[in-house]
Amino acid sequence: MNRRRTKKIKVGNIFVGGDSPISVQSMTNTDTRDVNKTVEQIKRLESEGCEIIRVAVPDFEAADAIKEIVKQINIPLVADIHFDYRLAIKSVENGANALRINPGNIGNEIRIKEVVDAAKFYSVPIRVGVNSGSLEKEILEKYKRPCPEALVESALRNVEILEKYNFNDIVISVKSSNVKEMVDSYRLLSKNTEYPLHLGVTEAGTIYSGTVKSAIGIGALLLDGIGDTIRVSLTDDPIEEIKLGKEILQACGVRRFGVEIISCPTCGRTSIDLIGLAKKVEEELKNINKPLKVAVMGCVVNGPGEAKEADIGIAGGIKEALIFKKGKIIKKVSEENIISELIEEINKL
Repeated sequence: MNRRRTKKIKVGNIFVGGDSPISVQSMTNTDTRDVNKTVEQIKRLESEGCEIIRVAVPDFEAADAIKEIVKQINIPLVADIHFDYRLAIKSVENGANALRINPGNIGNEIRIKEVVDAAKFYSVPIRVGVNSGSLEKEILEKYKRPCPEALVESALRNVEILEKYNFNDIVISVKSSNVKEMVDSYRLLSKNTEYPLHLGVTEAGTIYSGTVKSAIGIGALLLDGIGDTIRVSLTDDPIEEIKLGKEILQACGVRRFGVEIISCPTCGRTSIDLIGLAKKVEEELKNINKPLKVAVMGCVVNGPGEAKEADIGIAGGIKEALIFKKGKIIKKVSEENIISELIEEINKL
């Protein structure tokens, strides 16, 4: 994959853009003012693989809570700011590692300059986050609706405001709930800037529809070589956002997060509970941090033959299964011993 090269930005203890790995991030859905609950959720997200976390900052109490939150977590924290520029300043004073703002709704340029000055002083980057629901009135009047051209013009206009005050530690996002418009917006934006891009389909929906929309939108761009950090938006536990984000990156071949499982959809040849077996294999292997491809196949037709590129796999039979490595059968095992025998062989790899 020919990944588009962008400016490298430091966000807390990691980098975004340039040759840095494409990071996975999420946003808490706790009340930021509740430090204990927010830290607890962030810790869960950290353990699942979240690399950047964003918190909502609706008032000064939430901004003050950031001071205690950052002491207890290990990943960069982004303060999400709308409307009140003073909340952005207070957030970076309290230890936020980055800001997400839409300069268009922060206020006049004097206020934006104050935010920029604070960000400079504390060496904090700013994400210019534009989405289809937050476009400036004059841009909407020009384009009549939130189209890709409108999103990109808004983003670049706001970037110019930051650059006017010699600020260049910038990440950009142009999100839409419409997948095609989201993809078109980022493709257009990528031709007009070298700043790193934060990808996401906003308001993607519940886990089923949100998974489909995010996989298509984010995946299409990653395959184009576009994108430096991603956030999947789901109306669900944020843990699911991290799981899906990692799966998207792995499916696109841009990162590996341990075991990749491939399995066939079953058919009339299947004589074993393949669906249940695949779920058990997935559960047993979820904490194995080896870059392996493991196949769970229903019969010998889809077994060693079609799955010969897998590092290791199983092919179901009647009350038994074959275990194979790189397409070569190594043993036959009874149904009740499939999982244990498979894990034993994986541990040898």
